[in-house]
Amino acid sequence: MDFSSLLEQWDAFLQQAAAAVLSKQFIVQLCLIAGIYLIAWLLGNTLRNRLSVTRQQPAEGDHALRWLGWRIGGTFYPILAITLLKLTAVLGDEYQFNAWLLEIALVVAVMLFLTSCVRAFVTSETVGLFMRWVGLPIVFLHLVGVLPAVIDALESASISVGNVQISAYGIARVLIFGALLFWLGRASNNVGQDLIRRHHKLDVTTKEVFVKLFEVALFCVGFLLLLNIMGINLTALAVFGGAVGVGLGLGLQSIASNFISGIIILLDRSLTVGDYVELDDGSKGFVREFKMRYAVLETYDGKDILVPNEKFISSLLTNWTHKDPKQRYRIDFSVAYKTDIRAMCDIIREAVATHPQVISGDDVPFEERPDCEIDSFGDSGVNMFVEFWMEGIDDGKNRVGGDLLLLVFETLREHNIEIPFPQREVRVVNEQPISLKNTTSD
Repeated sequence: MDFSSLLEQWDAFLQQAAAAVLSKQFIVQLCLIAGIYLIAWLLGNTLRNRLSVTRQQPAEGDHALRWLGWRIGGTFYPILAITLLKLTAVLGDEYQFNAWLLEIALVVAVMLFLTSCVRAFVTSETVGLFMRWVGLPIVFLHLVGVLPAVIDALESASISVGNVQISAYGIARVLIFGALLFWLGRASNNVGQDLIRRHHKLDVTTKEVFVKLFEVALFCVGFLLLLNIMGINLTALAVFGGAVGVGLGLGLQSIASNFISGIIILLDRSLTVGDYVELDDGSKGFVREFKMRYAVLETYDGKDILVPNEKFISSLLTNWTHKDPKQRYRIDFSVAYKTDIRAMCDIIREAVATHPQVISGDDVPFEERPDCEIDSFGDSGVNMFVEFWMEGIDDGKNRVGGDLLLLVFETLREHNIEIPFPQREVRVVNEQPISLKNTTSD
C-alpha cells in the first residue's frame, strides 16, 4: 500500500465523518444527549435534596453510614444519565435508528462515573492508582468490545506444567481480582466493625463478639471467592478438604484454642475492653483490644503486651476493675512509742481525706473512708498503716500512694511526731580489762 492510497482512505474517512456530523441523525442524537443530561441533573438534584442522608455533608466523626449515604448521593446524577442513555440507545436499535453517538456518549459517561467513584470512595492512594491504571482500562476495553480479543490473546500465551495449564490470562485474572477482593474485604471489614461498635443498644462484650464473627465470615467468603476465581472446583475439594481439615485441626490446635477462648471470654463477659488485669506471671495492664488470636494489654509504661486468649482461660487471672472500679490500698509508716496514737490516727485520717482522689466524706459508707490503724509493734517504734479507697488503679497518671506518703510525712513533721529509726543498745558485760600475758621466752 503506497502513500497515495493512504491519502485516499483518509479523505474518504473525513468525508464520511463530515457527512455523519452534518446529518440529521447526528443533530437528533446531540439534542437527545443534551436533554438526557439536563433531565438527569434535575432528577438527581431533586432526589438528593429530598433525602435527609444526602442533603447535608456530615461532620467529622459522624456515623460511617451517614458518610456513605452522602457520597452515594453524589452518584445520583451520573447513574440517572447512564440509565437514560442506555435506554435511549436500546430504543434506537429497536426502531432501527443508528444511535452511534449515543453509544459513544454512554461509554464516556460510564468512564467518568467510575472515575468519580474511585475518587470519592477509595481513600488509599495505592488502590486508587491501581483502579485508574488497571481497572478502568479493562472496563473501557469491555465497553468498546475489544476485551474478548485481548482475553484470547492472553489465553494463547500459556505453558503446561504436567496436567496444569498456566496462561497469562489466568495469572492476570488472579492478580487483578485477588487485589480487588483484598481491598473490598479490608474496606468492608473496617466499615462493618465501625457500624457494629457504634451500635448503642449492644454492650462492649457483645460488640466484640459480633466484630470477631464478622471478621471470620468475611475472610471465609473472600477465600472461597478467590478459589473460584482461580478456577478450582470447590465440589471436588469437599472430600479432600475434610481430611485436610482434620490435619489442620491437629496442627493448628493452639490457634483454634486461642480463637475459641476469645469467643468464650467475650460471651461470658469475664473480661471486657477497659478492664485492668494481672496475670499469674506478673504481667498487668489495661485490655485495649481483642483479636482473633490474642488480646492487647497496654501497660502504664506505654508497652503493648500480646497475650494469647487461651491464657485468660487456663491460668489465674486477677481482674481489678471487672465489677467495681473502686480499689482499696494501704500505705505503711512508723511512729515513736511515746506518740499519742489515738490523736495521731485522727490527724492522719483527716490529712489523707483531703487528697482529691481519695474517696471520703460524710456521704461515703464508713467502711470506705480513710482509716488509720496499728499494724504491729516494731523494734524501734509502732508500725502503722493507712487504708483508703480510690477510683481506678494506683499507678501511672492515677498514682496516689506516693502523694499520700509525702502527705503523711509532712503531717507528722508539722505536729512534731517523731518518725523512729533503728536503734541498738550495747552493754559491756565484763568491765575488767583483759590482760595479755607475755609468753615470749628468751
